[in-house]
Amino acid sequence: MAPPSTSPTPTGTIAGAAASDVGASTTISAVHPDILSTHILTLLDGPTLASASCASSTLHALSSDHRLWSHICQSTWPSTTTDPRLLHLISGFPPTGPRSFFSSSFPLLLSDPTAAQNPHRPSPPPPPELISAVDIHYRGNLIFSKVQETETVTGWFRCSPFRVDLLDPKDVVMTPIQHPDGDDTCRELSNDLSLSWILIDPIGRRAVNLSSYKPVHVQRHWLTGEVQVRYSSILAVDHNKGSSSEFVQCGIVVTCGGSEGGEMQVREVSLQAEDMDGMHLNGKDGLVVLQTAFEGKRLKRGRSGEVGRKRYEDFLAKKRERRERKARTEGRLDMMCVAFGVSIFAAFWIFVLCT
Repeated sequence: MAPPSTSPTPTGTIAGAAASDVGASTTISAVHPDILSTHILTLLDGPTLASASCASSTLHALSSDHRLWSHICQSTWPSTTTDPRLLHLISGFPPTGPRSFFSSSFPLLLSDPTAAQNPHRPSPPPPPELISAVDIHYRGNLIFSKVQETETVTGWFRCSPFRVDLLDPKDVVMTPIQHPDGDDTCRELSNDLSLSWILIDPIGRRAVNLSSYKPVHVQRHWLTGEVQVRYSSILAVDHNKGSSSEFVQCGIVVTCGGSEGGEMQVREVSLQAEDMDGMHLNGKDGLVVLQTAFEGKRLKRGRSGEVGRKRYEDFLAKKRERRERKARTEGRLDMMCVAFGVSIFAAFWIFVLCT
């Protein structure tokens, strides 16, 4: 008996060739657009979706859908879903609606002095109102979310220290998170507490995220046991249109404490602006800083928080150098005054003795 043939049957050959042809020619365009837009692209975060839009013309067209970016904005910043006015602003954000809002609000600010405002470009008028959209997460769980409007036109705002408080002094926000005790408190909050503070100009349709995302400094109060968590953005502000720039810190302080039941409480969430002399800016000067923030360049946000912490440490180093330089200058002036006084005193006695 002849051995069985090992060659494929005609049917198998045709099927194999067809499968090979299909595999060789399959591209992303072969996937139905509805599957891409509703089941695949909706799973991506903002940076990944922006990268995917550069891969092909099909993905570019699908990733331009406003609904995708609205979903990303709302999932990234839950506070944006709580205010109908804010939702309307985001939907009409120029030029591409929610995608433009995300590209303005997600990255870190650049603190390079060369990124300060172009002195030859006219500045828009300061906004008569600011909207703050703030979200705080602990280990990925939302524990605080709020939208607050702040007027900027009254004399009280412009002359008082620039400060935005989201909680009244007697208000606290209870969270389901167990507050860690002992020395582990600062370390856990530094690693696990993240914050986003988006400041929005509703008239100019501009937005900027003033938070470093991860804390730049965490300190426990020795008496009360409360923990102050600081986030920061460092800005280079050109006050004299072309001269050397001054650095200003937009600092966000979150004060946390433990309740009697052991749960963590949020007791303070505030925003302030501080110059290199350690002085808090008033509202008028604070608006100048915010103009720079709105128009400043952006950097890709580092989720590790190292970028923001490094900029904060550089700012503190510059403050120390400035303080030491000022002390040396004042010391030299004091010595000159003492020498001048001694010389006058000696000249007086020489005059008296000689006469």
